[in-house]
Amino acid sequence: MRLGIIGCGAIGTDVAIAADAMSDIEKIYLFDILPAASKKLCLKLKKASIQPVEDFLSEVDVVFEAASQQAVTQYAAKVLEAGKDIIIMSIGSLFDDSLRKKLETTARKHHRKIYLPSGAVCGIDGVLAASIEKLDSVTLVTTKPPASLGKTVEERTVVFKGNARDAVKEFPKNINVAACLSLAGVGFDETKVEIVADPVETRINHKILAHGRFGRLRAEVENMPNPNNPQSSYMASLSAIATLRRVMDPLQIA
Repeated sequence: MRLGIIGCGAIGTDVAIAADAMSDIEKIYLFDILPAASKKLCLKLKKASIQPVEDFLSEVDVVFEAASQQAVTQYAAKVLEAGKDIIIMSIGSLFDDSLRKKLETTARKHHRKIYLPSGAVCGIDGVLAASIEKLDSVTLVTTKPPASLGKTVEERTVVFKGNARDAVKEFPKNINVAACLSLAGVGFDETKVEIVADPVETRINHKILAHGRFGRLRAEVENMPNPNNPQSSYMASLSAIATLRRVMDPLQIA
């Protein structure tokens, strides 16, 4: 399999290094809006080269996006129209209903798949299953060190409380987990989100609470920040790598 990567930051780097070691992946193409980032990553890999997205689309089987919501807007439809699957990490971009519907329609037309890694949370599979019946409420409580949110506070402070749509707009780089949870459950407008900055925290905590006809669900994970980007959980990179393996693996755990 040949892999294209858009975005050579912390998550893109983690995925590229893991992919470089996978025997099923024969070639990796890199692109970043900052040429220095793709050059730096390319030096760490054996199977990689640097090309613009439009140039490598004809060469790859799957594209992995880990750049930004703007990158999803710019490239995702092009990837699907080229007959390639895409893995999207900037899931917050899909709060744009028109964009999401366009990508879904394009994927169906070209018989392609859009993969959305669960990222830094656990319990998405349970919410997805529970949504088959009536879900009464879904809540995400995220607690991060202030620096991870770009905040400076001296005590535990709720910096956001509202729905997932507004959370993704206000914190586009920090709360992609809310977007994934919304798509699995009750949607962007009905999913409740609370974001807390806590100066005593050294880890990134995500807690999912849901109840409905199925019963009650509580899932909590404490993540170490990615050593190369404190705004992101290291679990997000691991989830991305697991999704890439899932694309290739004939054995699917659902």
